[in-house]
Amino acid sequence: MNNFSELIKARRSVRRFTEETLLPEQVEWIVKAGLMAPSSKRSTPWQFVLVEDKEMLRQLSAAKPHGAAFLKECALAIVVTANVTESEAWIEDAAIASILMQLQAEDLGLGSCWCQIRGRQTENDTDSAQYVRDLLQIPYPLEVLSILGIGHKAKENTPFDESHLQWEKVHIGRYSL
Repeated sequence: MNNFSELIKARRSVRRFTEETLLPEQVEWIVKAGLMAPSSKRSTPWQFVLVEDKEMLRQLSAAKPHGAAFLKECALAIVVTANVTESEAWIEDAAIASILMQLQAEDLGLGSCWCQIRGRQTENDTDSAQYVRDLLQIPYPLEVLSILGIGHKAKENTPFDESHLQWEKVHIGRYSL
């Protein structure tokens, strides 16, 4: 990637992947980006569970009825968790780590998509976070925020069109209607 502006325009949610696996170096770069993320009071409450097993990816895709099916096709799922006793800002901390991993994936020419887990339900009305916790044996006090699906893009997406920027949502000095 030439520069950050081009990177953030290029990063789009990718839900279709090829069957090609990731190189260990690619996975390492992505995880490093998450581990370098800033956090409140440098608490670093996040922990990541990496999943490449196709059967487990299929099971993770059932974590909620809408918006998780793409996990079956990805090469790598990163389950983003955080220790709620280590930071009152665990949600924000884990979200920042997530977007850094997504940006690193894009910089490597890979695609990614965020799958929201916290606050969602499975098709059977089970708490999605509890479903993932049970599936991957994630202990308390870790909470599951999301799952990032990562892989080789089945097709290139069009970069973000800056004509869609909502400048009306920017206020200078104070909020104005």
